[in-house]
Amino acid sequence: MTEAWVAYEWAVIRVVPQVHLERFENVGVIVHARTAALLEARADPDWERLHAVFPALDRGLVERHLDGYLRTCRGESDAGPVALLPPSERFHWLTAPRSGVIQTSEVRPGRSRDLRSTLDCLFDEQCR
Repeated sequence: MTEAWVAYEWAVIRVVPQVHLERFENVGVIVHARTAALLEARADPDWERLHAVFPALDRGLVERHLDGYLRTCRGESDAGPVALLPPSERFHWLTAPRSGVIQTSEVRPGRSRDLRSTLDCLFDEQCR
């Protein structure tokens, strides 16, 4: 028997080191499915590519911001007050438009029977 379809939302996680230039590189994906109680993000920056595109990139700064983003997504208690919110509220906070080093694309809808495989596919498609 196949698994039932599950609706989800997703966005691409981007590094935007020069916000005023609106240039970015995709580094990850965040997926949220309320009915499946799933909020998960995966990020794996290609540092060589990032430094080629943004020679003045402060890798340490980007790593700290990305780490905070992922820890908030996971709901780690020491990641700050937003990390303590329910998963749906964390997802909407993490994907809200902002002017920072870590930004996301617009949120997009989808349906899946296997959310973990979908996360893998989205990551490969958007970031590789």
